[in-house]
Amino acid sequence: MEALDAIRTRRSVRKFTDKKIQKDMMDKLLEAAMSAPSAGNQQPWHFVVIDDKKTLEEVPNVSLYAPMAKEASAAIVICGDPSLEKYPGFWVQDCSAATQNILLAAHALGLGAVWSGIYPLEDRVSGFRALLGIPEKITPLSIVIMGYPVEIPKPATRFKEDRIRYNKW
Repeated sequence: MEALDAIRTRRSVRKFTDKKIQKDMMDKLLEAAMSAPSAGNQQPWHFVVIDDKKTLEEVPNVSLYAPMAKEASAAIVICGDPSLEKYPGFWVQDCSAATQNILLAAHALGLGAVWSGIYPLEDRVSGFRALLGIPEKITPLSIVIMGYPVEIPKPATRFKEDRIRYNKW
């Protein structure tokens, strides 16, 4: 799949089949995540792969906006580690880029995926720390819930020329 096609046709998928995601495919998703740009090339991220069904079923108890985790094959929690930063505070952007790379790679590999936010909501941050044993110095930013899609949503054009300014507002 070409990059621009992947960007234009990727959509959030919330319904999955029961087919498992193989480790080699998960490794490709994680490699894509770690290929994201980061401030000072410091790569201040860690990833928690969830493929245990019982843990996936607990995710909606931590985040009400993630009920689809119960039916998913897997999820990846993208976490920031400020101790790895060269430029303080940029871990959010860095981990967001990694999250987007996972979404695009999943789509290119025929998976469906959806991004659900964790940070900056403290109840979600503490909930995911407790659920997954994430150390206090590490902050979970997002969770990408994924699996083989039951259906693929149709692409939509989102280009809005009225939101563009050149050189000045």
